[in-house]
Amino acid sequence: MKDRQRRTAGREQRGGQTMAGSAEERRKLVLRTVGGFGRPVRLTELAAHLGIPVITVRRDVAALAGAGRVSRSHGFVGPARRPGEGRDPAGPGRGHTLGLLVPAVGSYFDELTAGARAAATAAGAHLILGVAPYAAGDDRAQAERLLGSGVAGLLLAPGLLPGQPAGAHAWLDALPVPAVLVERGLPGHGGPGSGLDAVGSDHREGVLLALRHLAALGHRSVLLAARDDSWTAHEVRAGYAAGVRLLGLEPRPVLDTRGPDARPADPARLARRLAGAAADGVRAALVHNDQDALRLPPLLRSHGLALPDDLALVAYDDVCAALADPPLTAVAPPTRAVGETAVRLLLRRLAAGPELPVHRISLLPALRVRASCGG
Repeated sequence: MKDRQRRTAGREQRGGQTMAGSAEERRKLVLRTVGGFGRPVRLTELAAHLGIPVITVRRDVAALAGAGRVSRSHGFVGPARRPGEGRDPAGPGRGHTLGLLVPAVGSYFDELTAGARAAATAAGAHLILGVAPYAAGDDRAQAERLLGSGVAGLLLAPGLLPGQPAGAHAWLDALPVPAVLVERGLPGHGGPGSGLDAVGSDHREGVLLALRHLAALGHRSVLLAARDDSWTAHEVRAGYAAGVRLLGLEPRPVLDTRGPDARPADPARLARRLAGAAADGVRAALVHNDQDALRLPPLLRSHGLALPDDLALVAYDDVCAALADPPLTAVAPPTRAVGETAVRLLLRRLAAGPELPVHRISLLPALRVRASCGG
């Protein structure tokens, strides 16, 4: 064992002498290399690049960080922040590159992305996009790809769902740059990511807006048809349960719009179930999301149901609800404003550092009343 330790120490010493000749010269080399990367780099990657043992690089980085010559966080090292960085009067984000991770494009997150891009451009920052679909489970890998692009901060919409093991998102606590969760709650007080800033829509309040409107129209029972495969879907379900209790409505079991084995929704099946509920006296429904709701009016007509006379229908998301025939009343989360607010908060965090208190910003949805529910 002692022989092995001596050989390891000898290799470390020889490696340091070969690469730099002395600790001072070796640290100059580390500093130049970190600057050459121009982004946060893992200590293991840096050690492999230099051909120096990780333990030696770790000591050198600690010495350089102590002198304020590099920044260090959770196994990463990056260039030291210059005094006043992020406070350029020409724009608070001048020179910053920000990464945005979303689960999809061509959907609900398009407006959020547009808002984030507009706010970044106005601040003089550059935004790059990463996509991590819900089913892929590669949030961490996609976030690391964004980090590899040299981003100064991250806007993250990971696949957080209630009931997931806490360790599934422990990587949120090891991020080497500031991050803001967007349209996502947290996996629990004190759990992974609980120290991050967050900006999102209050979906529970959005559901309550719809239920109050329908109750004001005289409906005493409202059926919810909803997915269960996203954070928003879980919040919509929770908002329904709370809203029904608050308003004294007759509760109904939620219709799961996902098919067996998590297959996409079958609109014909959903229309049959809504027609059955209408025959049982339920004349109002809230459907998440409005891509599912959009396909329902012609299918309901085939069951002899007209909107809004026989069934009042409200969609949730308002991505394309106005294009239905008839146009659908919809709950509209402020997704563009969420993207704008998240970018501004991230830039503020980059400028102020850890002295800024952790922010939890919740924006209220709006109810856009159209022909599908009357009133």
